[in-house]
Amino acid sequence: MSFPDIRPRRLRRTAALRRLVEETRVAPAELVLPLFVKEGLAEPRPIASLPGIVQHSRESLRKAAHEAVRAGVGGIMIYGVPLNEHKDETGSCGLDPDGILNVAIRDVVAEVGDSSVVMSDLCLDEFTSHGHCGVLTADGSVDNDATLELYARMGVAQAEAGAHFLGTSGMMDGQVGVVRRALDQAGHHDVGVLAYAAKYAGAFYGPFREAVESTLQGDRRTYQQSPGNLREALREVDLDVAEGADMVMVKPALPYLDVVAAVRERVTVPVAAYQVSGEYAMVEAAAANGWIDREAVMLESLTSIKRAGAQIILTYWATEAAQLLRDRI
Repeated sequence: MSFPDIRPRRLRRTAALRRLVEETRVAPAELVLPLFVKEGLAEPRPIASLPGIVQHSRESLRKAAHEAVRAGVGGIMIYGVPLNEHKDETGSCGLDPDGILNVAIRDVVAEVGDSSVVMSDLCLDEFTSHGHCGVLTADGSVDNDATLELYARMGVAQAEAGAHFLGTSGMMDGQVGVVRRALDQAGHHDVGVLAYAAKYAGAFYGPFREAVESTLQGDRRTYQQSPGNLREALREVDLDVAEGADMVMVKPALPYLDVVAAVRERVTVPVAAYQVSGEYAMVEAAAANGWIDREAVMLESLTSIKRAGAQIILTYWATEAAQLLRDRI
């Protein structure tokens, strides 16, 4: 009995063939650019642990948003960094319509309008003096239900500032439902919720904490997920979808690709993944030492996240990656 000469390498012989049969492609429109805006800055300020990333002034934030849209980036996620003297135990400056985050939302919406999806981080950690994502009890633990009341008010303030989507990132039980109800009661039926459904208490967030000037005392293990748990992540996802989440997200991305894949199989809403600051910083550091091809690793890492099942990728490379992807077409 004879067999045909089966050679899978025939499909890899030329660049044109490889493009023709490529199974996973990342598109610029699937990328979301996280941006930091610092209260009181006249010029952008570099972040040492995130090479190439800055804390923006209001003016440079508008320019960065415009550049991202011009490159084809699909969305922008805004993080506000207040002056330390404006932080307090309850993160009240995060709810202030004239606080840095809500002012920045208005600035970006005025700059890009509906040509991009303007997202805002709905969490208190940037605004609290203790750096936790919610209100603390007398023993120092986070009071889930008291925090939800603030999230509801914060969500309405961000919607009124013009945000298209709110990123509920605090990992409080019931946060999606509370924010959804508050938005609907205030008439913001069209403002969506991107649920940080599976946000892990991992070790990849260090540079981000420099970027937002975190004053965190202790850790967040009592409310963020344990890195060893997958089934728990699916339970969190189920709850967020049931509470009205329009999209769900896994954070971080690369160390949790199995979670991304499992979530994609679980739900019918769009799935996002956040390529966090530690993932970005490791690549940048290795590239600076000449150990890797920076652009190749950048695009390969984004492809792996897409292949795992993420339809939307938050990445600090969004604008640059979008330009590279467009040049490859």
